[in-house]
Amino acid sequence: MKFNKDYVLRIAKELLSIDSPTGYTNKAIEYLEKEVNALGYTYSRNAKGNLIVSLKGTSDYTIGLCAHTDTLGLMVRSISSDGTLALTNLGGPLIPTLDAEYCRIHTREGNIYTGTILANVPASHVYPDAATKERKIENMLVRIDEVVKTKEDTEKLGIQNGDFVAIDPKVEITKSDFIKSRFLDDKISVSILMGVLEAIKTNNIELPYNVEIIFSTYEEVGHGSSSIPSNINELLAVDMGCIGLDLACTEYDVSICAKDSSGPYDYNMTTKLVNLAKANKLSYAVDIYPYYGSDVSAALSGGNNIRGALIGPGVHASHGMERTHYQAVEQTMQLVYAYITDKDLA
Repeated sequence: MKFNKDYVLRIAKELLSIDSPTGYTNKAIEYLEKEVNALGYTYSRNAKGNLIVSLKGTSDYTIGLCAHTDTLGLMVRSISSDGTLALTNLGGPLIPTLDAEYCRIHTREGNIYTGTILANVPASHVYPDAATKERKIENMLVRIDEVVKTKEDTEKLGIQNGDFVAIDPKVEITKSDFIKSRFLDDKISVSILMGVLEAIKTNNIELPYNVEIIFSTYEEVGHGSSSIPSNINELLAVDMGCIGLDLACTEYDVSICAKDSSGPYDYNMTTKLVNLAKANKLSYAVDIYPYYGSDVSAALSGGNNIRGALIGPGVHASHGMERTHYQAVEQTMQLVYAYITDKDLA
C-alpha cells in the first residue's frame, strides 16, 4: 500500500504540538475527531474520553487497533512561598531530562501560563551542589513567566494545586526524515493509524473484517483501554518500539513485541505478524520489553475476552527526548495494513 507521507507527518507535527498530559486529553481528541470526520468515518467517544473509529468489513469478525493520545506530564502539587510551583509527575517521565525545559501551566479556568522546569538549585554561581544534586521530582520546581514573588501572587493568577503542567515537546522533522520530539510515545503511533485510515479511504479499500480503532486517553497510567467495545475479538496495540540494551529494534524498524511486563502476547497473533513482516519484506525486529505495558495489557487486565499483540515503530530514548525515522513509521503502517487486510485469521 502507498501511504501519504505528507499527511502522516502533518498529523504527527500538529498532534505532537497539542498539550495532552494523561488526564488532560480533550484538545488532542477534538483534533483527531475533526480529522476523522474529514475522512468521512463513523466515530464515537466512551465515558473516559477514548475516541473510537468504526470501519465496516465484509464479515462479523472484529479486529481492534489502539494507540494512545495521552502523554507523560506533570501536575502542580503545591505553590511555594516564593510563588514557584512544586510538582508531581504524571506517568514516568525521565525527571533529569526535564531540567531547564519550558512548560505550560493549564488552569481550571482555561488560562495558560508559560514557565520553566528547573532543579531547586538552578544556579552554579549560588549553589555548590547545582551540578550534583539529584534531579528527582521532589527537587524540581516551575518558575512561572509572570511577576510573582509570593504564594498569594501565584494564586491570584488562578493557578492552584492540581493544575496540569505540560512539557514543551520541541517537535522537529528533519530533512533526513528523522522525527524528533517528546511524546512520540505514542502520538507517532496515532499518526500511523491516521495514515492507515487515510489510505483506506483514498483507495476505497474493502476490509475483510470490521475494524475498531481506539485512540485512548489514560494509557500512561495503566487503564487507557481497560474497557473496549464488546464486539472486538482481538486487539493490536500500536505503541513505540524500544531501542537499547539487549534489543534488536532500531529507529528504522517496526517492532513486534513478544513479551512485556504483563507477560507474553498471543502466540498466534504474534506469529502471524512476524510472518506478514517476512512476506512483505519489511524491516522488523522481535523483542522483549521487561519495563513496558500497553493498552492491550490494560484490556486483558480489565477482563476483556480477547487475544492481543503489540507492534510499533522503533523509538530511541523513550520517556526523554525521543526520536524515530520515517522508515519505521512506514514499516509499521505497512504491517498494520497487511494485518487488517489479510484474510487468514490463523
